Amino acid sequence: MLQLPVSSLVSLRFCSFKLTRKPGRPCDEEGTVLPYGAPPPPPSSGSQNDWTPYQDRVAFELAELLYKKEQMSAGNIDALLQLWSASLLAHGDSPPFRNHNDLYDTIDDTVVGSVSWSCFSLAYDGPRPSGATPSWMSDKHTIYYRDPRALAVNMLGNPGFKSEIMFGPTRQFGHDGRRILRDFMGGDWAWKQADLIAELPDAQDSSFIPIVLGSDKTTVSVATGQNEYYPVYLSIGNVCNSVRRAHRDAVTLVAFLACPKSNKKHANSADFRKFRRQLFHSSLSRILRSLRSEMTEPVIVRCGDGHFRKIFFGLGPYIADYPEQALVASVVQGWCPICTAPNKDLDGEDANRRPRSITDYMVREFELGALWEDYGIVGDVVPFTNDFPRADIHELVAPDILHQLIKGIFKDHLVTWVEKYLTRTFGDAKAAEVVTEIDRRIAVVPPFSKLRHFHEGRGFKQWTGDDSKALMKASRLEYRPGLCTD
Repeated sequence: MLQLPVSSLVSLRFCSFKLTRKPGRPCDEEGTVLPYGAPPPPPSSGSQNDWTPYQDRVAFELAELLYKKEQMSAGNIDALLQLWSASLLAHGDSPPFRNHNDLYDTIDDTVVGSVSWSCFSLAYDGPRPSGATPSWMSDKHTIYYRDPRALAVNMLGNPGFKSEIMFGPTRQFGHDGRRILRDFMGGDWAWKQADLIAELPDAQDSSFIPIVLGSDKTTVSVATGQNEYYPVYLSIGNVCNSVRRAHRDAVTLVAFLACPKSNKKHANSADFRKFRRQLFHSSLSRILRSLRSEMTEPVIVRCGDGHFRKIFFGLGPYIADYPEQALVASVVQGWCPICTAPNKDLDGEDANRRPRSITDYMVREFELGALWEDYGIVGDVVPFTNDFPRADIHELVAPDILHQLIKGIFKDHLVTWVEKYLTRTFGDAKAAEVVTEIDRRIAVVPPFSKLRHFHEGRGFKQWTGDDSKALMKASRLEYRPGLCTD
């Protein structure tokens, strides 16, 4: 895969050309590369009599009848199974389930969908105060997750992706020689990772599968009593962006992280803040550990086109808004997770990128206070990426398009800046009058195809991503002199 010269694979397509590193060649189940043009092996058909975890078809249909259709109470289930058992004693046989607990346990073992959910718990194990112990130090924090390796393999094996998935990095150029950046595998990062993997044993004719992660803590208030949820999402970088945007199972939920809570007395304590950070990183490291060994040793999987291929996994971009980026990269709020530039001097001469090697060196050599104040590094929390090969969190952090570009730049920056400018320039009364006129002009924009109509302008409280994108289109009004004059 990865040792072929760049110039050796050039294909012309519609007056453009694409440089492609030799993608993972199809092989058999033992890893032997197949000749070019060889058809894929026939799919393996599962047994039609496999009703696992149920004994047989009768047990499955009985469980469906009692639990789903009739929704029978536990007491009645026990009574029914006891009568059934009594009728079978003469024949030395027994019913499909012993009691309602056996029925419920079997239902819980049923795999729903492609990958079942599991859980583990983490707890604080550091020093405790001599007096009263805060509740968060004694609580067990449960994390629910699905095996990320199984999810990634299922995406690779999805037949719907077979013509929209890339098994090697590419560089595409237009007819004018300018670079075309369209899909993730067409970027420089994937190309560099392929160079690193090429140095590993058994890397010949293999493919690189980057794992793309994203998270965003949210609060659900409807019928839940303001519960916090911390979902983590997973995708693979090989599928085309059009597939991911079309919601065709190329992005899936991989975990729900724990949300530790404390009373107001301890909520802002240094120990609790450190525990929350480390709980986040330790949870992700535990969730992703099934991928670790296959980042340095290849594994053979079946892909959506029916062929087997030898692949290497790797951690890819982590998509998050800024507060989440600071947490993921273990940097202080207000500092950049990618470079060392202070927020008040972004173009400073001393600003450099934050490679993992330099950060690790500084953590070893500097005091925690100096790291925090002078370099914006949270030195007592280890990023989860340090547990995986070729993973540098400062390279993997990716912007959240919704929060940082669409809502961040347009609503939180541009709209807010305009409102503050009007207030500072004309005063509250005149600024309100100007904003009202802006809303009126937005409201009278004539209807047009794919243009949303805002009947009351932009004066709504909760902006969604669709609201922001639609308002960007409606706000492209021709400047009219006199709008902001006395």
